[in-house]
Amino acid sequence: MAVNRVPVLKRCRSLGLDPIYLGIDKKSNRELKRANRKVSEYGLQLREKQKAKFIYGVLEKPFRNYYKKADRMPGMTGTNLMVMLETRLDNVIFRLGFARTRKEARQIVDHKHVLVNGKQVNIPSYLVKAGDTIEIKEKCKGSQRYKDILEVTGGRLVPEWLEADAEALRGTVKELPSREAIDVPVNEVLIVELYSK
Repeated sequence: MAVNRVPVLKRCRSLGLDPIYLGIDKKSNRELKRANRKVSEYGLQLREKQKAKFIYGVLEKPFRNYYKKADRMPGMTGTNLMVMLETRLDNVIFRLGFARTRKEARQIVDHKHVLVNGKQVNIPSYLVKAGDTIEIKEKCKGSQRYKDILEVTGGRLVPEWLEADAEALRGTVKELPSREAIDVPVNEVLIVELYSK
């Protein structure tokens, strides 16, 4: 599997992104030395796409597939794309506060710690639906790892489209998120423009 090994803070700096969106509390002390060049329209579109890919941890080919799927769905393509990215299982685990970062959430799913509606799912890109119940396996709940995670993520706000029970490490998808409920600094219109060329 391909893995992006670029240091996170360096990547955040180059995309003009706050690391807090990735669940990272660190701040970079370095300033980005960028010449006052005018960025082309294509450059802006590309940066938005890279930002979305980086935040959700999706590589180019799956991201393109999400776009194609979103394009075929009824409604706005950009909104459909953002909703699909937001309802990935690894992202939902992160949003519920059962992982510090999306990368950690992906690992938790990979290691078969997650049950969706009582069935084990180990596919991070699994798309959850409204009414799904997501929980951490019973035998993993007592581990020190989850106590540490809940200590860190305790103060994090859970989006209104999700319902979390931190004590039982269980969450429910009340409804699919609207675009307004997704607090990611990505302009999906530019991504649609980029792919529709």
